[in-house]
Amino acid sequence: MLHVPPAARLNYEYVKANGLRFRVATAGSGRKLALLLHGFPEYCHSWRYQIPLFEKLGYRVWAPNLRGYAGSDAPAGVKNYRISEILKDIGGLIDASGAETVTLVGHDWGAYISWNFAMRKIRPLERLIIMNVPHPGAMQASMEREGFNWAQLKRSWYMFFFQIPRLPEALATFNHGQWLRSAFARQIPDRRVFTKADLDAYADNVCTPGRMTTMMNYYRAMLQGDLVKMRKLGYPVINTPTLMLWGDADIALGKELTYGTDEFVSDLTLRYLNGIGHMVQQQAPAEVNAMVEAWLTGKPVPEWSELQLRKAS
Repeated sequence: MLHVPPAARLNYEYVKANGLRFRVATAGSGRKLALLLHGFPEYCHSWRYQIPLFEKLGYRVWAPNLRGYAGSDAPAGVKNYRISEILKDIGGLIDASGAETVTLVGHDWGAYISWNFAMRKIRPLERLIIMNVPHPGAMQASMEREGFNWAQLKRSWYMFFFQIPRLPEALATFNHGQWLRSAFARQIPDRRVFTKADLDAYADNVCTPGRMTTMMNYYRAMLQGDLVKMRKLGYPVINTPTLMLWGDADIALGKELTYGTDEFVSDLTLRYLNGIGHMVQQQAPAEVNAMVEAWLTGKPVPEWSELQLRKAS
C-alpha cells in the first residue's frame, strides 16, 4: 500500500553563508547532508513532504529559503541574483554545514541552480535529484530542434513579462496574492493538494514588501546575461549519479525538454509521473518519496504505473 506521507512541522534556524543570512528549515543530524532547494514563487515549505523522508534515511536535512525569499537576506539589484552569486550561496551553505557528503535536491529554480552547481563542480556532490526543470543543455537542444520550439517559447511568456519593471510585482501582490492562488490552481486543479494554510503561507511570502521584486530578479538576471554566459561556458557532462523526476502534465515546461538529458548526464535515472503537474513533489508526494527512497537505498526505482498498482491495492 502506498500512503500519502505526513507533512513535516518545520523547524528553522539561521545560517550565515556567502556574507548573507539564510532562514533554513532543518531536521535530522549527522555528516550526510540533504540540501533541498525550492522554486519560484515558493520557499522551503514546498519540501514539507520530503523532509521527513530524508531524515528517516539518516540525512541531516537543510531546506534553505534562497536569497530574496521568506526571511533570508534580500540584497537589492538584479546583479545580486546572477546565477554565479546563487551558486556561491549554495557552496557557502554546504561549507557552513560541515557535511562530509552532500545530496543536492532541486525543484523549479532550485533545480536550475542544482544543474549548474553540478556542472560547474562548485563543491563535490554524492548524488543529485532534479524535479521538473530540464538540463540547460537539453533544453537548448530542444529549443533549436527542427528550427525552433515555438510551443515552449509560448509557455515561457511569463519570463519575458517579468522583465517589465514594477508592473509584474503589482499584479502578483494584488489582493494579497490572488495571482498566486490562481496560478497554483492552474498547475494543480485538485483542490486537496494545497490547504488554505498552504496558500496563505505562500501568499504571505509573495506579499512581503519588496520580496516579489527580489524573487523576480532571478528571471531578470537570467535573461539579462546569465543565459548567454552559461551557453558560452558550455555544458560539461555531469558524472554525479542523478535522479530526474518529471510530472508530464507540466503546463510551463514541455516533456520534450527532457529528451536527450542522458547526453549531458553519465549516470541518469529518469522517471515520468503521468498526469502530474509542475509542482510534482507536492502533488504526488507518495510517489515522489517512493522513487527517491528506492534510488537512495539502491533499489530499482519504480515506474509510475507500478506505484499506482500499489496505491490501489
